[in-house]
Amino acid sequence: MEKVACICGAGTMGRTIAFTTALHGIYTILYDVSTEVLASAKEMVIDTLKSEVQKNRISAEESHAVWNRIFFTSTLADCRAEIIIEAIVEITEAKSALFKSLAFFNNESTCFASNTSSLSLARIAEQTDFPERIIGLHFFNPANRMKLVEIIRTKYVSEILSERIKAFAKQIGKTDVVCEDAPGFIVNHVARPYYLEALRILEKGMSDMEEIDKLMESAGFKMGPFHLMDLIGNDINFTVSHSLFEALGKPERLKPSGLQEQMVKLGKLGKKSGSGFYQYD
Repeated sequence: MEKVACICGAGTMGRTIAFTTALHGIYTILYDVSTEVLASAKEMVIDTLKSEVQKNRISAEESHAVWNRIFFTSTLADCRAEIIIEAIVEITEAKSALFKSLAFFNNESTCFASNTSSLSLARIAEQTDFPERIIGLHFFNPANRMKLVEIIRTKYVSEILSERIKAFAKQIGKTDVVCEDAPGFIVNHVARPYYLEALRILEKGMSDMEEIDKLMESAGFKMGPFHLMDLIGNDINFTVSHSLFEALGKPERLKPSGLQEQMVKLGKLGKKSGSGFYQYD
């Protein structure tokens, strides 16, 4: 059982992953280069703990214990743990560079997990001197609510490491699916048409987003595509679409949406920016 976890990147995903690990009894280090982002993450943790107590999901004593299990830092040397999960910008070189820097402060038993949603794990791993210690652990937003995680293996990963990460996923209350390193893994590969076809229908003027969302939700989907893109973040969703499009040889059926690209340029990212397809004032 892992006792200490470090989450690098305190944005939307990183902070909810940190909340999850702390909630399940793991001492958690939450790192970010930005003190402003860390301050925002602290506020989110406090607000979420208050909400959990008010909804009788945890006691006041448990809330206090969770808070005391999270250490917020902007000092990389503080990032010493049994498992380190990166949730930083979706750039291969940035992730590899972070892992190489973290290796200096950790021993050979430390596992490095990437929360990337679409980048090649093999390429991230191959830019380090320890590819056998790097594995994919893809959470879904919000990580403290969504049960599913994808565990992504490369040819360098041993069965021992795979089993260790599966045990960690179980330890923090997640349901895992294991897949080999491939564009989009499982979920993002399967889900891409859900977003892209909805965007095409909107762009062609065949229907509006409210009607599309209402239709899909009435058909059994928990969230319609536009509500879901706003929750994920249009910047993240567009980046994943673009990455998958490039990785699979630019098939027309997976061509990213020009409308969504324009929204990203305008800063209409969804819930986190206050506006996206819908307003969140």
